[in-house]
Amino acid sequence: MKVTVVGAGAVGATCADNIARKELANELVLLDIKEGFAEGKAIDMMQTATLLGFDTKITGVTGDYSKTAGSDVVVITSGLPRKPGMTREDLIGINAGIVKGVAENILKFSPEAIFIVISNPMDTMTYLALKSLGLPKNRIIGMGGTLDSSRFKFYLSQALDCNPNDLQGFVIGGHGDTTMIPLTRLATYQSLPVSNLLDKATLDKVAADTMVGGATLTGLIGTSAWYAPGAAGAALVEAILRDEKKLFTCCVSLEGEYGQEDICLGVPVIIGRSGWEKIIDFKLTEEEQAAFNKSADAVRNMNSVLAEMKLV
Repeated sequence: MKVTVVGAGAVGATCADNIARKELANELVLLDIKEGFAEGKAIDMMQTATLLGFDTKITGVTGDYSKTAGSDVVVITSGLPRKPGMTREDLIGINAGIVKGVAENILKFSPEAIFIVISNPMDTMTYLALKSLGLPKNRIIGMGGTLDSSRFKFYLSQALDCNPNDLQGFVIGGHGDTTMIPLTRLATYQSLPVSNLLDKATLDKVAADTMVGGATLTGLIGTSAWYAPGAAGAALVEAILRDEKKLFTCCVSLEGEYGQEDICLGVPVIIGRSGWEKIIDFKLTEEEQAAFNKSADAVRNMNSVLAEMKLV
């Protein structure tokens, strides 16, 4: 198996590091446009191989897409990260051209690749990749909900003072501070609904903290987070390459599911060797469906900028 990670910044390098440590691929290519940057990161990671005991070969390249040829999975992290005060939406004009160019160049050398999009604004960048590449929809996956759901379980574990691995919880909708929807009604602690253990005020705070989870970290460290986003990308790579049939929330193309069409949005999907394999219907309540529709409207409004820029 061969994996390419585009963008050797903090998120891309962390994603690549996780992939190598788990030996998910024989070959891993890290690509960046900054001269020597990916090469340096790759050498640094390869010098941990004997310390960590992995055999994955990591190669760093500067802008040479031919070295990515034959990739099974491609993770796109390229683009500018958020700075304090910036929303993910602020990044559309900057990152859209970058993501479109990257995706099209990768496709020339890896026509069978499955694409995982991490670049922000993630829902819009996933939609851009879908429209630009003309690939089967199951091969275009936005990572956002996977990260948001992990953050949701973290905040739930803090409220319950429990191990986060004992929790199940999902965040659907857009990957934005005002568009994501933590499904507190369906969250469980070892099969027990968390609503049996936490009052409404606490659950509302958990949901609110989840929604601003990225902005909170941006304020604290001065840029976007990278450990959890990188690990989320690697988790999806693992589910694909090992055909795990795992349930994640991912941003995927909707054609009537959850009442939406012509949009990429976060919903529960099964991830396996062919990409995302099916959408799971969580049977939303009227209130949850209304929130999902509102989220879709906000994402669709962001997507309209792509048309204005003549990118779709």
